[in-house]
Amino acid sequence: MTIKPLLGFLLTLLSYSVFGQGEKPYNVLFIISDDLTANAVSCYGNPLKITPNIDKLATEGMRFDRAYSQFPICGPSRASFMSGYYPHATGTFGYTSGREHIGPDKVTWSQLFKNNGYYTARVSKIYHMGVPIDIEKGSDGADDEASWMERFNSQGPEWQAEGEAELVQNNPYGELERKGGNVMTIVKADGDDLVHSDGRTAEKASQLIKEHKDKPFFLAVGLVRPHVPFVAPANYFEAYPYQEMILPPKVMGDWNDIPANGINYVTSVNAQMSEDQEKKAIAGYYASVAYMDAQVGKVLATLKEEGLEDNTIVIFTSDHGFHLGQHDFWMKVSLHEESVKVPLIIKVPGQQAAVTSSFAELIDLYPTIAELAGLSLPNQIQGKSLVPIIENPKAQIREAAFSVSKWRGQEFFLLRSDQWAFIQYKEDASGGMELFDMKNDPQQFNNLAGNPQYAKVVEGFQEQLAKKLMEVRTNDLGISYSQE
Repeated sequence: MTIKPLLGFLLTLLSYSVFGQGEKPYNVLFIISDDLTANAVSCYGNPLKITPNIDKLATEGMRFDRAYSQFPICGPSRASFMSGYYPHATGTFGYTSGREHIGPDKVTWSQLFKNNGYYTARVSKIYHMGVPIDIEKGSDGADDEASWMERFNSQGPEWQAEGEAELVQNNPYGELERKGGNVMTIVKADGDDLVHSDGRTAEKASQLIKEHKDKPFFLAVGLVRPHVPFVAPANYFEAYPYQEMILPPKVMGDWNDIPANGINYVTSVNAQMSEDQEKKAIAGYYASVAYMDAQVGKVLATLKEEGLEDNTIVIFTSDHGFHLGQHDFWMKVSLHEESVKVPLIIKVPGQQAAVTSSFAELIDLYPTIAELAGLSLPNQIQGKSLVPIIENPKAQIREAAFSVSKWRGQEFFLLRSDQWAFIQYKEDASGGMELFDMKNDPQQFNNLAGNPQYAKVVEGFQEQLAKKLMEVRTNDLGISYSQE
């Protein structure tokens, strides 16, 4: 046995005294969906009953109503929250795990538990995997092997599944990607849940819970829906006939006050979507969410059946959000609310259920769960513990949430405060700015950045952003970050 695992084993034995004689440390069950906007989750205000299992979890834990991704693209977001560093500090803006930037000596979130004697495993997508390509192949994608004791992939047919298929966008990226890749293909698939990746993920996760219930575990469960393609067994579509889908409100001239850099990469315009296609896309997304939610329910049911609910911290979230036609935008990348805000629920044994409007960032998960488990942080990471908020929903650890996006080689930044959402395109603001009054204009229709009445507000955010960028680029990694 090497030194690190031996020390971890000894630390785990010592930690039994923290939780009481004969009582083992908390398990950790981390469940993450892919491309799930908070707007599609019923407990976050969607009027349709799409997510009964996630909703039930929310009645048992802490629901964070203002949680934000640090990058609205899968790879950089996941590298960030698994390492505890902002994307600028990891230097990871693409589809990698970030390990090549942070180096072999830095300890990731799950690796901390692994080094402290926990059984750590991931099932399917935690670090970046290409959807659908890595799911079709059953490959590891950009996973970080050092983070786990065991890794399990969940292969599925994705857009090639048997069933009724339809492309609901005229892809602006060319013929070669029309059915695979980052486009909205809907498949009302033949067969049951186990034909597809998420069904197999839930089955494997349930099996691992049963096999490892007698020792502490950190189990990460990565569900790939509702990431495109929108593939689910046909029965999940029955509750969402596209004719009944309601499109988001639209404003004439909506794009007139949005900088060119703020027009999303997929829109109803460049995808040449008809109104029927837009409704079908929303219906397909909701069906995919319902299928994903059913798998969450299976894993949580296993946890309960095995008598582990009272000794397991459960986290549910997504890597970022997804536009469903708001501003005629689709997909992610944008720093508008629908793309960057995420659902986040943390259930801690013995803690009363609550809802908080305090800000949280996904990089806060690492230090939060480490503290709840009684583990010391091995690195000077940039996330902040949410434990004060879990203990008191009115507590605050952040005045604003920060996120960054990068598209076509240009960086964009978001600061989201209690009243304002400030977006700046390029560090010198040469790409434009947006300022929205989130109390009076929560759907972000009126860009106030160019209004002289709000010049002081804009100036204040620019000063705050400059300080934040210095902070997020300062780390113990020895990385000299450059936009180039």
